[in-house]
Amino acid sequence: MKLLHAIIIAFGLIAAPLIWFGLSYLFNEQGYGSGAVDSEARIDIELLRQQLEDTQLRLDDLQKELATRATASAPATPLVDQQDEEDSLLRETGPNAILDSYAQVVLIADRRNVNDGLQVAGGTYLEEQLGRPRDDLNDECQPMTNERLKDKLVLEDVGPIRVRMLAPAIESLKVVFNNIQKADPDLYDRINTAGSLCVRRIRGTTNSLSTHSYGLAVDLNIDGHLDTLGDDRTQLGLTILADFFKDEGWVWGAGFGREDSMHFEISRRQLDVWLAEGKL
Repeated sequence: MKLLHAIIIAFGLIAAPLIWFGLSYLFNEQGYGSGAVDSEARIDIELLRQQLEDTQLRLDDLQKELATRATASAPATPLVDQQDEEDSLLRETGPNAILDSYAQVVLIADRRNVNDGLQVAGGTYLEEQLGRPRDDLNDECQPMTNERLKDKLVLEDVGPIRVRMLAPAIESLKVVFNNIQKADPDLYDRINTAGSLCVRRIRGTTNSLSTHSYGLAVDLNIDGHLDTLGDDRTQLGLTILADFFKDEGWVWGAGFGREDSMHFEISRRQLDVWLAEGKL
């Protein structure tokens, strides 16, 4: 019973600060807010939430174990030294190394509402406004042949990555990464890319186009570790990046029906602005 009490106490120690921070940020109506949110505070909040989940799982397992032992005829024999177990558990509530936390995989809070206020453009709307990037498509990346668009393609370093995208998207990315570098240079230095322009049909379809086919989307990761598609989890650093992208009118793939949190693409609203300004 002493072990159970220790775990309940540790659970409370973790839950208290989580509730305090959560009331002021995580669970408010704003969801993922502005890119101005302090990154260190976000890391602390997310790690506290993960510790809470882990402790809850350990508590559930222990309760099952105690129930099993209570029905056994023989006295229960401790699996580990009780004092060591208690000390170990309490040590887990201590400080975490911030730099090593950016690549940590965490659950995406309120996933379906992370793009609140922003709408994807979608292949059909992109084709209506810009035409097809090329007439013949297959499952492999091919050159863009659309005369209107191909002259606006730019290959350039934007912050920590090098991408080939349409010019207004390049300029927008420069703003995003400049803001990230100012606010969180440690995170900025760990950003990597898994691709941008790729003119092909969406795999599994006969002729559907992705935003990547127009050079209006980019896939990002932290430290070169790719996110697992569709598991409702992401790298902690990507949750921070999402705030900065949202400020500049980019949609985060974490909010898609099938979570794709390394994916960022231009929203329909931002596309319409560029069309009205004659940039596309």
